[in-house]
Amino acid sequence: MAKEIEGFIKLQVKGGQANPAPPVGPALGSKGVNIMEFCKRFNAKTQDQPGKLLPVVITLFKDKSFDFVVKTPPAAVQLIEAAKIKGGSPEPNRKKVGSVTWAQVEAIAKDKMTDLNAFTLESAMKMVAGTARSMGLTVSGDAPWANA
Repeated sequence: MAKEIEGFIKLQVKGGQANPAPPVGPALGSKGVNIMEFCKRFNAKTQDQPGKLLPVVITLFKDKSFDFVVKTPPAAVQLIEAAKIKGGSPEPNRKKVGSVTWAQVEAIAKDKMTDLNAFTLESAMKMVAGTARSMGLTVSGDAPWANA
């Protein structure tokens, strides 16, 4: 028989750096989850991605056990790394802070494909390009589908 689900907790934790301090400790402790067990399992699973901000969805069961799924880093974080900038623009429509190429957008879209609600790579690339524009980044070059 399947375990009965009590709820879900969504957190963003740096890879390999989960510890009982906030935000992890209070979020899990208030639900009665073993915080140290989560930290050990999360750190073991994400040791190949140190320091990257990773969304994690924790499924809580009635018997206080849990399971979790680690997702890919947010598109905005990947775009900041690709453009080699510190952060997005305070006025994205007026002040551009950097640029990314369509090849970089495609690489990010391929990485995020499992987490996006897109059926084709083209639509995933359009989503990532939209995120880039809303951050004040320009996408340089011609869109791959514009040449067809």
